[in-house]
Amino acid sequence: MKTKGALILGPGRDWEIAEFDLGDPIAGEVQVRLAAAGLCHSDDHLRTGDQPPPFYPVLGGHEGAGIVTKVGANVTGLREGDHVVLSFIAACGRCRACARGRQHLCDRGASIGTGRSIADGTYRAATRSGHPIHPMTLLGAFAPYVTVHQDSVIKIEDDIPLDRAVLVSCGVCTGWGSAVHAGGTQPGDAVVVIGCGGIGMNAIQGAAMAGARFVFAIDPVAFKREQALKFGATHVFSSLDEAASHIQDLTWGALADVVVLAVGVLEPEMIQSALSVTAKGGTVAVTAVGPAGVDAAAMSLIQLTALEKRVQGVMFGGASPRAQVPKLLNLYRNGALKLDELVTRTYRLEDITVGYRDMLEGRNIRGIIEFTDSDY
Repeated sequence: MKTKGALILGPGRDWEIAEFDLGDPIAGEVQVRLAAAGLCHSDDHLRTGDQPPPFYPVLGGHEGAGIVTKVGANVTGLREGDHVVLSFIAACGRCRACARGRQHLCDRGASIGTGRSIADGTYRAATRSGHPIHPMTLLGAFAPYVTVHQDSVIKIEDDIPLDRAVLVSCGVCTGWGSAVHAGGTQPGDAVVVIGCGGIGMNAIQGAAMAGARFVFAIDPVAFKREQALKFGATHVFSSLDEAASHIQDLTWGALADVVVLAVGVLEPEMIQSALSVTAKGGTVAVTAVGPAGVDAAAMSLIQLTALEKRVQGVMFGGASPRAQVPKLLNLYRNGALKLDELVTRTYRLEDITVGYRDMLEGRNIRGIIEFTDSDY
């Protein structure tokens, strides 16, 4: 079928809306008509070249929710009309990681950066001239239709609005899990969240719901600090330098049990800065992504050994997508999890450049693209 999407033709280039050819699902795949897609910073890393793909053009988008319209052979548990959320980590359920309950580290993850479909190693999207298109994490959600493997699709209940369900496709699960699962926040803990965008704001929600006594939110943008208080932060600061003495005083010198690094672009010195406010035996949960060429981080090794501080990388919040997505949507249904409040503004697909500019300039907590009848 012919459809359209937001493409990146090369590093440093702006998003371009172009028509392309999308293949029908083969065995093990489904096609989904998306209702909404989320604007996450990870896609901007492809645009800037911080995390370059193997080839261009790239079809962006790895947060999506919609309705199954076609089902290939040998698909189990999905049928036409099902409401679904996309997961940028495909989970097979059979590899060593999945068998240990760590579906967010499934061996399928090795293929999501290749652009080649899981089912047969070919490409599902191509330009009008026949050149293959690299779909972000094998999803390419910045298009009204996607053809994806069943391992990248999670069925949800029909009563949940798709324009809110899209938020748990990545950002909410990643942020929430950074504090709750990877960070291991316990009742009475002190938690620091550095960066209060779509990931950080959900780390704040997770820490607050897990029973943290203090949730220190740090962001240079005043709007985000104001919003952080609504999502559960107890104290807000414009920088870690400003916050450090307050963290020291309020915790009686113990410092933070959990520090979540959720900045837009990770720089090497940020690890040690986070460790400097981390308690003995505490954890720095690193969700932020840095430039691909940076392969070292500055940190005090004696703190890791003598004080048993831990630096923990985080993928999808450190928990299974198939467990996280329904759990968090049930919390939303019960009024415990804020999803409506996360969406600062919605955009048409053609306005994606405006949406990312709003994100980068601090005007959004989370922006989403809503597809309309004219897109299909």
